[in-house]
Amino acid sequence: MLALMGSLVSLAVGTSFAKSLFPALGAEGTTAYRLVFAMLMLMAVFRPWRRRWVWADALPLGLYGVTLGVMNLLFYSAIKTIPFGVAIAIEFTGPLAVAIWTSKKASDWLWVTLAVVGLALLLPLPGGDAATALDPMGVFFAFTAGVCWALYIVFGQRVALRYGGMATPMGMLAAALVVAPIGVAHAGSALLNPQWLLAGLAVALLSSAIPYALEMFALNHLPKNTFSILLSLEPAVGALAGWLVLAEHLTLFQGLAIAMVMAASMGTAWSAGRDIREQGLAP
Repeated sequence: MLALMGSLVSLAVGTSFAKSLFPALGAEGTTAYRLVFAMLMLMAVFRPWRRRWVWADALPLGLYGVTLGVMNLLFYSAIKTIPFGVAIAIEFTGPLAVAIWTSKKASDWLWVTLAVVGLALLLPLPGGDAATALDPMGVFFAFTAGVCWALYIVFGQRVALRYGGMATPMGMLAAALVVAPIGVAHAGSALLNPQWLLAGLAVALLSSAIPYALEMFALNHLPKNTFSILLSLEPAVGALAGWLVLAEHLTLFQGLAIAMVMAASMGTAWSAGRDIREQGLAP
């Protein structure tokens, strides 16, 4: 549990720090830094060149990696204009939708309703308070990042079963190949600035390398439903990091909305874990 909480904190701090690079590099350049450096770290650890690869591996790994890269780019584009914790809550609709889609229980619609009400409180409505309304494009980017997260789960499960741990560095390679040209086109020579290079390395460490290592440890020591329930704390951790690091303040309704989405995610994970226990598939 401490490893997973450490992962959430590292990811939140790393993403908050990444947002501070946007004025110099933009969301595109910062995303390129994160993916390229994370890819190099994972390559060094897993050394996927030891495995024999064939062209048939390109499609499943490419779909997985491209989805990963686009998801990161869209999420960073979202937090450029909307608070970090709010963006995570909106993005969480992706894995929540996957969980509901695979569920066969009518009671799970309670969690859907809770999530929908929470999201309704976040959406920029006509006639609302202009001072606290969320940027529509930021909301759109967060939603589309959630769609990519859902696809990432589907594609990721397939490649994990087929390639094991080797899927991660190869998927990150595909993600970097897609996003790096976009980052270079946007940020240009600023990406070669030693100051920003060191900052990009820190972003990759805090946002990708450290969280990934801690999550893998936690997955090996926690039941999956417990892992999922604790992972649902990510919007709250993100909101706290946004407040402490970026001085982002949320309205009462935004905080309530985040709590509703978290509760929906926790309820879905708890329900799925109960189904597994009832079927005798878990101790």
